[in-house]
Amino acid sequence: MVHVERHRTERIGWLRAAVLGANDGLISTSSLVVGVAAAEPNRAAVVLAAVAGLVAGSLSMAAGEYVSVSSQSDTEQADLARERHELETQPEAERAELTQIYRKRGLSAELAAQVTEELMAHDALGAHARDELGIHEVTRARPIQAALSSAASFAVGAAPPVLFAALLPAPLMAAVIGGTSVILLGVLGAAAARMGGASLLRGAARVMFWGAVAMLCTTLVGRWFGATM
Repeated sequence: MVHVERHRTERIGWLRAAVLGANDGLISTSSLVVGVAAAEPNRAAVVLAAVAGLVAGSLSMAAGEYVSVSSQSDTEQADLARERHELETQPEAERAELTQIYRKRGLSAELAAQVTEELMAHDALGAHARDELGIHEVTRARPIQAALSSAASFAVGAAPPVLFAALLPAPLMAAVIGGTSVILLGVLGAAAARMGGASLLRGAARVMFWGAVAMLCTTLVGRWFGATM
């Protein structure tokens, strides 16, 4: 019988991008909607701002995440290329380097040398990538996956305020969207904490707090500019 374990670190590549995208989509779009509603209580203007915020935000998140993760991927590939070259030109030095790493982790000199020989015989580059460079398959940079996850999750997070803006009467928009968004942020924060093995209450509270602060600030900006322009 094969014992299979699933660890939370396997989710870290897409979970960070997805949670960031959904939170950003909900917070930024809700803040934009309540700010515009406070300045100009006109449904058409608010809906236009909400849809523009959803589209622009999704594309911005995708581009930003792709560039950021691509930089990480480029660094990983450069390190792997260098390690591959060193394995071809200095195999004994690389073998000694890996043996020393295992000795520092608590293995005896004999066992460290044996582990090094067997691992390098099986996959020398993989052993050095994992134990020398700290590059693991489950946490490898995946730019396209991260970009798509960010864009999709931003759109999902931005969808509720857009729908509310399209359906609610103008006088109710700010209050309903603000209150609903804070609740949804709590749900998102708790879900992310659950998947990451953290405290549900802490995960929900911190995102609800900052979301409320963002919406309060944009509401004040909207009222101030709406009254002076």
